[in-house]
Amino acid sequence: MNYGFVLDARKCIGCHACTVACKSENQVPLGVNRTWVKYVEKGTFPDSRRYFTVLRCNHCAEPPCVAICPVEALHKRDDGIVDFDQRRCIGCKACSQACPYGALYMDPETHTSAKCNFCAHRKEVGLNPACVAICPQQAIVAGDLDDPKSAVAMLVAKEQTLVRKPEKGTSPKVYYINGDGASLDPLEVSEVNGYLWSEQSRGVGHFAGKHYIKPAKKLLPSAGVNGKPKARKVYDIPSKGVVWGWEVPAYVWSKAVASGLFLVMFVLQSLLMHPLSDAMQWASWTVSLLFLALTGGFLVKDLDRPERFSSVMLRPQFGSWLVKGGLTIAGFGAFLALWGVAKFLQIPLLEQISLWVGAAFALLTATYTAFLFGSAKGRDFWQSPMMLLHMFLNSLLAGGSAMMVLAVAIGSADELVAFLRPALAGGFVLHILVMLSELFGKHPSKSAERAAEAIVHGSLKQPFWYGSFVLGNLLPLLLCLAVSSPAMLALAAILGLCGVFYTEKVWIHAPQTVPLS
Repeated sequence: MNYGFVLDARKCIGCHACTVACKSENQVPLGVNRTWVKYVEKGTFPDSRRYFTVLRCNHCAEPPCVAICPVEALHKRDDGIVDFDQRRCIGCKACSQACPYGALYMDPETHTSAKCNFCAHRKEVGLNPACVAICPQQAIVAGDLDDPKSAVAMLVAKEQTLVRKPEKGTSPKVYYINGDGASLDPLEVSEVNGYLWSEQSRGVGHFAGKHYIKPAKKLLPSAGVNGKPKARKVYDIPSKGVVWGWEVPAYVWSKAVASGLFLVMFVLQSLLMHPLSDAMQWASWTVSLLFLALTGGFLVKDLDRPERFSSVMLRPQFGSWLVKGGLTIAGFGAFLALWGVAKFLQIPLLEQISLWVGAAFALLTATYTAFLFGSAKGRDFWQSPMMLLHMFLNSLLAGGSAMMVLAVAIGSADELVAFLRPALAGGFVLHILVMLSELFGKHPSKSAERAAEAIVHGSLKQPFWYGSFVLGNLLPLLLCLAVSSPAMLALAAILGLCGVFYTEKVWIHAPQTVPLS
C-alpha cells in the first residue's frame, strides 16, 4: 500500500468544504489548518483569472520531518501515510523547519506538532479522508498509488501532473492536475498588498499570546507588464510566524561560549604550549560549565512541552541531529566535569585524558548545529556549505572573547592578553569574510536568496548591520588593532560576544520569514 492524493485544479471551485470537513473531523483548533485553499490571481481586470489550490502535507516517501524528529513523534507507516503521535511530541518545532511545504503547525491546545494524517482513523475502517468525502466536485482523489486499478493511480498515469518542490528529494505523494506554478511556489506571488484575514496580530501554538513577528521584508517577485507582479496572492491562511524564537539563537550562543572557551584553553595549553595559571584554568572551566548549563536551560525553554525533555535521552530517534547534539553536549559536560575533578584531586594523567577527549567533544558541540540546520530542508539558507565553518568560527570567536574578558578580570599575565589580541583581530576578520560570503555569494535557490535579502535589505538589516557587523565585529576589530589597554580589549571582547549572539539571531530568524506554502 502506498497512499497518496491527486488534486484536480480543473474542478476545484475554492469552496473550502475540504478545510471545514478536516477541521470538524479532526477537531483542529482555530488559527491553524491541516488542509487549506489558497487563492492566486493573475492578469488585470477585466482580463484576470483566479486559481484555487488545495495545500496540505505531501506524505513524502522520504519525509524530512520524520528524520529530524528526536522522539519518533512523527513516523511513516507501512501504507505510506506520515502520521504523528501527540503523546510523544516534545514541541521542539524542528519538524516545522524540516518540512519544505509548511504543512506542520503547533497545536495551540496541546502544544504539540500536528498536520494532515490522511484521516488514518477513517482509512483503517475503509472510509475516505474527510476532505475526499465532502468535496462537491470530486477534485480531491485519494487512494493506493501502487494499485494500477485505483482511481488515483490511473489519474497519475494518464494526466500531466505536478508535485511541489521536487528538487528537495522528498518524493511528495500529492499530485496536482493543471497545477499553477504561482500557486504552488509561494515565491512567485506578490504579498505586498494585504487583504482581509491575511495576517494576524498574535501567533498560535509556540507564539500563542505573543505578538506575531511579520516577515522581514515583503519582496516583489519577478515583475510582469508595466512593472506589476505577474501573480498576486489574495487569500491564504495566516503565516505561522517565526517558530524558533530567541531561545534558539541564545542556545547556539551559549553553546559557542562553552565549547569555544574550552577549545581555546586546550589549544593554548596542549598545542601551543602556552601554560595558563591555575586561576585562569579554573575560571575558564567554571565559565564553560556555567554556559553549558545555560545551553541546556535554553534548550528546555524552547520546548512547548518541556516536561517531556527526558524523552530525548530515554526514547531517542538516533538519526535525528537533535538527539546526536544532545548526546554530544552530555558527553562534553561529562568530560568537562571529569577535568575539574582530576585537576582538583591532582591526577595529571586523568587531567590530560579528559582535556583531550573533552576538546574533541567541545569541537563536536561547536559544530553539530551546522548538521542540525542542514537537516531542516525547509530552510534553504541553512543549507549553505559555509555553515560548518560559520559555527566553528563563531565558537572560537566566542571562546577567545570570553577568555580575553577573564584574563583582564583576574589580572592574568600580560603575555596572555598580548597573545589573544592578534588572535581576536584575526577572528573578527574571518568572521566578517564568512558572513559576507554567505550573504553575497551565489545562493542555491530563490528561498535562500530571499533570506539573504531580508538580512541585507529587509527589516533585519538594522540588527545585522548595526548589531552584528558594526558593533559586534568591525568596532572590536578596530579596538584590537588600535589600542593595547586591557580595559579596552575587554570591551572589544564583550562586543565580540554580543556580535556572535546578534549574528546567530539574524541567521536563525531570516530564513523563517520566507514563506513555504
